[in-house]
Amino acid sequence: MTDHNEPSKKVANQYERDYDYTAYWDNRDYENGAEHIAIRRLLKGNHYRKAADIGGGFGRLCLLLRTFSDEVTLAEPAATQLEAAKKVLAGTDVKQVQMQADDLKFADGELDLVTMVRVMHHIPEPSAEFAEISRVLAPGGTAIIEVANYGHFMNRRRHKKQGTPLPVEPVDIRQTRADEPDAIAFVNHNIDTVVGQLAAAGLVLDSKLSVSNLRSQRVKKVLPKSVMLAAERISQKRLAKSDFGPSIFLKLRKS
Repeated sequence: MTDHNEPSKKVANQYERDYDYTAYWDNRDYENGAEHIAIRRLLKGNHYRKAADIGGGFGRLCLLLRTFSDEVTLAEPAATQLEAAKKVLAGTDVKQVQMQADDLKFADGELDLVTMVRVMHHIPEPSAEFAEISRVLAPGGTAIIEVANYGHFMNRRRHKKQGTPLPVEPVDIRQTRADEPDAIAFVNHNIDTVVGQLAAAGLVLDSKLSVSNLRSQRVKKVLPKSVMLAAERISQKRLAKSDFGPSIFLKLRKS
């Protein structure tokens, strides 16, 4: 267990820097809906005693998790996000605690379900985070971890045309130079590499889904959200084998 009296290796406070993450989700109903579909599909038929959404921002997914769990904790490093979550989660029993993914304030084996969505793109080297998730999960517990996928269809096609292999290490996708010297990373991952890192932490892959397969501003201008989500439901499992989409949801079991 991490010594909580010692400082964490990095401070995941990117959303303390005058960034409104709630506004990020404006006009992203399709992506939000696609992620809800994936989580419902992966958790279907199961119910859990205690769950935590790691790096869950303003609690976007917590109410969904509450339908599968008796108790849910929003575990978020940024105080501004927890402040925004007060409004989103008002009137609910979802707990809100400030903590980082590499320093989780849960006892060993305390949780039955952990989710971590849209966090991996900030973590180039996730071994400490995976070890913490494994530590706090009970034996046989479930983790759902979303991974920003470098090996999506467009990148695979580009590398094939260039005759170059997909990189196995994380790839920096930041489009503009960071203003702060300690700026949080923006990376995409090789899914096979991540699955290996998870296995090393004692988290065994059970299943995966390809998510947000129609993520395109052009498509959004042409197709209504209902049509896009209908196609998403059909495609998530079918396209998972080829890691087609920009976002891969991994369902894992604590060994």
